[in-house]
Amino acid sequence: MTSKQQNRGLVKQGKNDAAVVNLPYPKLRDDYILVKTIAVALNPADWQDLEEQDLKPGSAPLLIGCDFSGIVEEIGAKVSKDLKIGDRVMGCVHGTNVDNHEDGAFAEHITAKGDITMRIPPNLSFTAAATLPSGVATAALALYRHLALPLLPETVAGSPWILVYGGSSASGSIAIQFAKLSGLKVVTTCSPRNFDFVHGLGADAVFDYRDPDCTKQIRDLTSDTLTLVLDTIATPSTAEISTQAMSSSKGGIYCNLMGVDSPRKDVKAVFFLGYTGLGEPYTFSGEEWPVVPEDYELVKKVVALSEGLLREGKIKPHPAAVRAGGLEGILGGLEDLKSKKISGEKLVYVIGKEE
Repeated sequence: MTSKQQNRGLVKQGKNDAAVVNLPYPKLRDDYILVKTIAVALNPADWQDLEEQDLKPGSAPLLIGCDFSGIVEEIGAKVSKDLKIGDRVMGCVHGTNVDNHEDGAFAEHITAKGDITMRIPPNLSFTAAATLPSGVATAALALYRHLALPLLPETVAGSPWILVYGGSSASGSIAIQFAKLSGLKVVTTCSPRNFDFVHGLGADAVFDYRDPDCTKQIRDLTSDTLTLVLDTIATPSTAEISTQAMSSSKGGIYCNLMGVDSPRKDVKAVFFLGYTGLGEPYTFSGEEWPVVPEDYELVKKVVALSEGLLREGKIKPHPAAVRAGGLEGILGGLEDLKSKKISGEKLVYVIGKEE
């Protein structure tokens, strides 16, 4: 590939300032692959990062976006995964990365960590595949690292309960499916319009989080034995519901994605960022985070497992709402995501053509 090859991407130029611009073709690092992007999916982190004031001097423009699907164009010398040029792949990257401005997904050609990239099975389209990678990485770290479940194909003895708060979210829907495969009984929360959706994923019970009796209903259902919670929404109010639903005598682990404290002293709050699964140091909200090798190795294992589970139909992608507009349309999607207009589906934009 030459530096003359065309590339365009959606970049952050400053706080709440983004635009589609011409970009250099990304550099190939030894443990990375280069990808021709076909589709991308939107995550809350995309608009949240755009609002942050954490640009380092000289770091702009920063490529936005985390989830992608596409076609392998080049493979780095230290990639150990058995990938080939032309493979259909999906993956997640660190969008709006102040430490490396090439690490986002919203561009025609991108770079991604090779060993945590997933091959797309024949039964999945590029648009469906784009909804999956961040959810898989989140489920991997939440369930098999921080909630200490045994890694598949091992399962949990005794079928204990887990609460997945926000089961109709993209991360929640994937977590429900992995939890069921791991032998747990799943209770979840969402809006009534999404009840059928989460039941279809395998949830054993679902409650309306707006119901004032929600906490009591979950405690009654689980006979006051609930000790495992993954909160994918992670606000003070969701933390209150989640922890009050947990066992009154045993406490447990409250795992969340936004650093929310536990309202109960006997419940341990665990916060993590999915970026640790990428195997790179990074900066978040001005704080430097080191590499966590065990997180990277775990995500590699779960990615490998997921390829088979997807091929066999044991894991289903989150519903995709495919919108027109390409790269230029993404900003409107981010506004809708920020305004909470999206429920039970993930916004996807096609930005490349399969040749």
